[in-house]
Amino acid sequence: MKFFLKKFLDLIPTLLGISLICFFMIRLIPGDPVLNLVGERGVDPVRYLEMKKALGLDLPIIEQFWHFLKNAFHGNLGTSIVSNNSVWFEFMERFPATIELSLVALFFATLIGIPLGIYAAIKRNSFFDYFLMSSSLIGYSMPIFWWGLILILIFSVKLGLTPVSGRIDLTFDIPLFSGLYLIDTLQSAVLKADGLKPFWSAIKHLILPATALGTIPLAVIARMTRSSMLEVLGEDYIRTARAKGMSKTRIIYIHALRNALVPIVTTLALLFGSIITGAILTETIFSWPGIGKWIVQSITSRDYPVIQGGVLIISFIIIMTNIIVDVIYYFLNPKMRN
Repeated sequence: MKFFLKKFLDLIPTLLGISLICFFMIRLIPGDPVLNLVGERGVDPVRYLEMKKALGLDLPIIEQFWHFLKNAFHGNLGTSIVSNNSVWFEFMERFPATIELSLVALFFATLIGIPLGIYAAIKRNSFFDYFLMSSSLIGYSMPIFWWGLILILIFSVKLGLTPVSGRIDLTFDIPLFSGLYLIDTLQSAVLKADGLKPFWSAIKHLILPATALGTIPLAVIARMTRSSMLEVLGEDYIRTARAKGMSKTRIIYIHALRNALVPIVTTLALLFGSIITGAILTETIFSWPGIGKWIVQSITSRDYPVIQGGVLIISFIIIMTNIIVDVIYYFLNPKMRN
């Protein structure tokens, strides 16, 4: 019980610290949100002061921070300066796009990373092993914005195989149930004459951003799988299974992989948080209408409530993901309960 209580008590000061840093850092960025709205040339001083007062930006900065914390505690993250919509409403409107991109990227990374890691462990110290480890290091080191532009240049501009941006062709009008286009296009397939065309369009739009976003997690998963498999393959019960004449396939995929998956699953859950943060750059490059692009646009327009609220929600999601991973690992690892 103390373990769970400590984890949730750590949540409060962490979110408070993130809010404090975000609140004051965005105000260090040059620019005035009011001038962005009314224009910098020929602005009426009276109108300027009225708008500043209406937005609460005339108050001392400490008082502004206190109002933000008090409202956030009651579930009110404020109103966008640019659109005049609720920050929470705008976040939920864009969140399905980010979740869909993140899940597909994680699926792509897992689907390729785990088999590569297993094969590298089996072929330890071989050419393939060295090649995979070198490639994974390169993949982990590549900046997402550079890798995304390279993918667009090759597959969209040069070869014309995939769209450059967006989530689906504008010619398709599909009813949104969940906000996840892969699901919504399948649901509407039986109702529309287009059939599966919108679904394939959604997949084509997902390929490049999911690949760019999933490259770093793929490298991490491959290296983690290799390391975990090598550790398990050196255990006594694996040697015993080999001595009994058990097939190599059964040893690897039934006995070794089952035990090696525990740290891999933990890594996957932790990577989900990094994928969401990595989506900020990916969505900007591919014009993906998710929360990453939304926050970048808000920074450009100095939309303080959107930046503060968006960062706070994303931080909460990442922290809760880490807490859930810790809880799962607590039950899986008896040593932590001693």
